Amino acid sequence: MRISYDGTFFNGWQSQKKGRTVQQILEKALSEIAKQPITVIGSGRTDAGVHAFRQYAHFDFPVQMTPNQIVLALRAKLPQDVSVSRIFPVKDDFHARYNAVQRKYIYFITTNPTPFTRFYRTYFPKTFISLNKIRTTVSYFTGKHDFTSFSKFNPDIKTTICEISDFQVTEKQDDIIFEISANRFLHNMVRRIIGTIVNISRTNTNPDIVSQLIEMKNPQHKLISTAPPQGLFLAEVKYPKNSFQF
Repeated sequence: MRISYDGTFFNGWQSQKKGRTVQQILEKALSEIAKQPITVIGSGRTDAGVHAFRQYAHFDFPVQMTPNQIVLALRAKLPQDVSVSRIFPVKDDFHARYNAVQRKYIYFITTNPTPFTRFYRTYFPKTFISLNKIRTTVSYFTGKHDFTSFSKFNPDIKTTICEISDFQVTEKQDDIIFEISANRFLHNMVRRIIGTIVNISRTNTNPDIVSQLIEMKNPQHKLISTAPPQGLFLAEVKYPKNSFQF
């Protein structure tokens, strides 16, 4: 299923003992429709306060209903900050996380904060952001690297190597927009990359320090910080062709 959500009042994607999560909301709604427990597996985890334009998840469903019927049933049960726009039949061995070949995130920074952007944009007060320097800085992140310096430690992760295939920065009205695509992302990786880029601009540091930060594998470096969550959106997840047809 393809999902979008406003992460403002969620404690992230993943189910947990305390706090409201997207996974729990979806599982509760599907379980009520099926009248038995349903488990939902997402393409990845988003942190508390992070949003999604297009998140994907898979589930096994025992009731004879068409995908459109399930979508309509979910609309009657889901809260307003979660929406399932489409459900696709898939093969039995499909996995929303492990079959994904690319993920894209978008991060929004505003230069003119308003009451209407506070949950969906990040504002860095008293920080000069040089667009030219930022565009130079992002080029050092592209390619295959060990992103230990830009991730939160997770003992369950077998490798910290990711390949960023595209990283673009644009300016539109009061927004600076970062679009970053990779085969996979580590915990906090996008937010730490953005926080570091802002620090490099703020301190007028040479952008080539990114190569050193990657090589150091040290997330404690003074230039590395985690940008706030509200500016981050999971924009798209790509799968091999014909994944949703059989």
